Amino acid sequence: MWIRSLGDRLIRLHQGDITKLAVDAIVNAANSSLLGGGGVDGAIHRAAGPELLEECRTLKGCPTGQAKITKGYRLPAAHVIHTVGPIWQGGSAGEAELLRSCYVNSLSLADAHGLKSIAFPAISTGVYGYPKEEAATIAISTVAEHLPGKSSVKEVVFVLYSEADYRLYERKAAQLLGRERQ
Repeated sequence: MWIRSLGDRLIRLHQGDITKLAVDAIVNAANSSLLGGGGVDGAIHRAAGPELLEECRTLKGCPTGQAKITKGYRLPAAHVIHTVGPIWQGGSAGEAELLRSCYVNSLSLADAHGLKSIAFPAISTGVYGYPKEEAATIAISTVAEHLPGKSSVKEVVFVLYSEADYRLYERKAAQLLGRERQ
């Protein structure tokens, strides 16, 4: 496990299943309908149970780059923050700004609800095709910029499902934030 301290804040890397984490909120890499799908989105909906889908129906979707919050229901996490990442179109359609907005808006929503811990998947890097290395740089740098401010969030966990993705984030985090702490 990789851990980096930013003052009294922590950034951790975790390889595994985001639906198993007992944090204040997990972030769902959702589609704009918020009604479930494949990948992380489908896994979160299955683990949370049908109540999550019912609450999501009341939210009437979510635009790309924005975020909305629900209860966690049957998840160990108290909340789910749903954000819609951009679909990769070659990099000239504002994808980087939209991806950065996913992280900023998710963290802002966590702050608005006084949440202390939040877990992020690798947003947009699955079927949305965002290049993983660039996405990791945006994710880690955006979180690192946000945490030292007046955020309620004390711990951010990047949850990577595969070992290859974990190693990529580990390398990127070391480049951007310095040496790890075991």
